[in-house]
Amino acid sequence: MSELSFAELGLDPAVLEAVRKVGYETPSPIQAQAIPILLEGHHLLGIAQTGTGKTAAFALPLLSRIDADNLSPQILVLTPTRELAIQVAEAFSTYASGFRQLQVVPIYGGADFAPQLKALNRGAQVIVGTPGRLLDHLRRGKLKLENLKALVLDEADEMLRMGFIDDVEAILATTPASCQRALFSATMPPAIARVANTYLSDAREVKIKSETRTVERIAQYVLPTFGERKLDAVTRILEVEPIDAAIIFVRTKAETTLLAEKLAARGHSVAPLNGDLNQRQREQTVEDLKRGKKDIIVATDVAARGLDVSRITHVINYDVPYDSEAYIHRVGRTGRAGRAGKAILLVTPRERSWLRTLERATNSPMEPYELPSPAALQKLRQEQFESQLMGFTEDGKLAKAMGLLDDIAERNNIDMAMLAGAMACWMESAQPGSLPLEQPSELPVPSANPPKRHGGPGGKPRGNFRKGGPGGKPGGYRGNKPGGKPGGKRDGFKPAGKRPQSD
Repeated sequence: MSELSFAELGLDPAVLEAVRKVGYETPSPIQAQAIPILLEGHHLLGIAQTGTGKTAAFALPLLSRIDADNLSPQILVLTPTRELAIQVAEAFSTYASGFRQLQVVPIYGGADFAPQLKALNRGAQVIVGTPGRLLDHLRRGKLKLENLKALVLDEADEMLRMGFIDDVEAILATTPASCQRALFSATMPPAIARVANTYLSDAREVKIKSETRTVERIAQYVLPTFGERKLDAVTRILEVEPIDAAIIFVRTKAETTLLAEKLAARGHSVAPLNGDLNQRQREQTVEDLKRGKKDIIVATDVAARGLDVSRITHVINYDVPYDSEAYIHRVGRTGRAGRAGKAILLVTPRERSWLRTLERATNSPMEPYELPSPAALQKLRQEQFESQLMGFTEDGKLAKAMGLLDDIAERNNIDMAMLAGAMACWMESAQPGSLPLEQPSELPVPSANPPKRHGGPGGKPRGNFRKGGPGGKPGGYRGNKPGGKPGGKRDGFKPAGKRPQSD
């Protein structure tokens, strides 16, 4: 089943087009099994770890069955934390980019009621939120569920651990009997099993066994960075690491080409590897990497599946994978044939919640990756430049070059030091950045514990999402400045039986 394409699963054409724009190639195991079940209208009980692609597994089929012209809530998703609510709402917004009138509203505690009330009053087909705040809106009569078609409990065991189980059951009790229900949980404690037996009678079960293993001989590092500085970060990593060959993983086919072009412009020997290349092109790219004609490959998970090149010393995760299994397969591309390997993960502030999942999947914590200071990097560049110069002292053309320069210096009455400086400036003008003349700037790194903020740049968004725009990108937030991005770290667990005050 997992070998099917998204086109074969029976999704709505508008949803399928959004999937294509995002660049997804083949469904993950849980997507391949869950999507047909939900498309047929059955209840679903999914046992799967975080990071297995659950969001698309329920969002894609439920959107395929939605009535986009009806502005009343039709899909309700319950999540344990506001950060996950924001992520799921963004995913729905992306997958719904082909619907003209579809609105997605995130509802969570710790934010003002007013923007949320305005969003609910305007109407929205998809509501994503934390149980506490959703229950508040229900009790106020502002959230109407009489037309609800589907309800999803995402990370149900997390909601239990955070003390939300009573709120969850109170919300479930208000949903129509005809409402389709899906419950996803990594484990099945008795309280969650009771909820499933009560509200998901005759549910189809999908169980995805998450492979947990220790990645031997591979040192794993994490580098916090801002999304807009990822290219700068990976450029510096490639500059300071003793790389023989590297593979850089991104999420989409389009990004492989774009990033490869940017790195090539910076002087790297790089090629993209994605599903749009024909078999001969893919084989040639891999052969070039093996023979040293290329040193860097920018690839998607699917295109790099089974790649075995012993000279790969580094794996750089430019984009965090959606699936923990994909991460294991990624880092497994290095450390081959008994050699040591190094894996570096770039993570933005909003992706920090993935770290725990990935560390659990590999049974090993990631060490912080330290970029060199600007002064240390400048010194390294000077040493590399000097080494390159000294490499030409034994060149067979050196004597002729020196004779030519002697003639020029004598005719113009200048010494060789000035002439050498002029040649260096000439080289810099022909290839800007080839000389270590300017000290590099400090690369901004996000704080390990960013302060919680509400509204404004970098804070939590207020209001609801607009539908996604062209290219599968999520739209902006209503009631907030254009381009505002949610932030903040994931909430910690609270004792069972006590609802977190912020939610």
